[in-house]
Amino acid sequence: MGLKEMFNLARVPSILMLGGIYVTYVLIGGVVFWKLEGDLGTKDISLLVANKRRLLTTYTCLNQDGLEAVAQVVQDASKVGLSLRGNYTTDGFWKFTSSAVFAATVVTTIGYGNMSPSSTAGQIFCVFFALFGIPLNMVVLNRVGKYMLALERNISDFLEGKTRRRRCTRFFVHLISYLSGMVLFFIAPMIVFQQHEGWTFSQAIYYCFITLSTIGFGDLVADNNPDKEYPEWYSVLMASWIFFGLAWLALVINHSIDILERLNAHFKQRWRGGKEEEPPGSAGSDNAGTQVEEEEDEIKTPPKETSLRDYSGEKVSSASASVRGFESAGWPL
Repeated sequence: MGLKEMFNLARVPSILMLGGIYVTYVLIGGVVFWKLEGDLGTKDISLLVANKRRLLTTYTCLNQDGLEAVAQVVQDASKVGLSLRGNYTTDGFWKFTSSAVFAATVVTTIGYGNMSPSSTAGQIFCVFFALFGIPLNMVVLNRVGKYMLALERNISDFLEGKTRRRRCTRFFVHLISYLSGMVLFFIAPMIVFQQHEGWTFSQAIYYCFITLSTIGFGDLVADNNPDKEYPEWYSVLMASWIFFGLAWLALVINHSIDILERLNAHFKQRWRGGKEEEPPGSAGSDNAGTQVEEEEDEIKTPPKETSLRDYSGEKVSSASASVRGFESAGWPL
């Protein structure tokens, strides 16, 4: 194998072009955030400095050291979920329900940052819990996503048999699936969060996407206000919403990636004037649904457990079993 085949130099211009588009996209985003948030950040700092001076002027018995001590108390109370309003305390963040939601944010890599283990044993356990929980979460979400795809495929096949219109049926099935997901994982949670958290609709939809995309800034976190009393079902609903919403959004992102790959192949074909390259993972336009169908078949017909025994009941080696499998399938060896 030569160096050209080893490094696949024919794809280098495409990789450089995609890399340039990626860097340009990130820089454009940085410029937009800088222009939108930069002035507000400066105004917020000026306002905080003015409020600090007004506080020291109003409470003359409070000096700089006392103010820092009060700020430390407020910060510590915020970390453990205690309310400083009124003469009462709450259970804090580490209730069973909120702890279960925290465990879900660990394995899903959301990581709001509003709460974290402070004990040495808790931190060590968190490391090993995430080490095994993150791969498990990926496997489970992948399986749930396959079942969602299989359900969508079954509905599409059923309607195709009734209407005899393949393209239109699949388009409308995909459209209804996306709209249903938007309502179930964005619109409905947005209304719930607006009512129970007191957020605006823009804040609620922003929180929904930041959570389900696992960005998890932590500036807005549901079930986190120590001055509010939440119903018992609230945490359970949140955990269920996060789990199924992650699976649905992962499907949407995968479809978006497939569209971008097809666009990339189309523009490369127009640029080179040659035969259009197939995007990775596809076998042409006629087999666009092959991967989905294979995943569906995998779900419908799970592999059977086989025993490595010949007809006489004696055990055979795995190599002999493989040879017999090929011969029974009619493949000459």
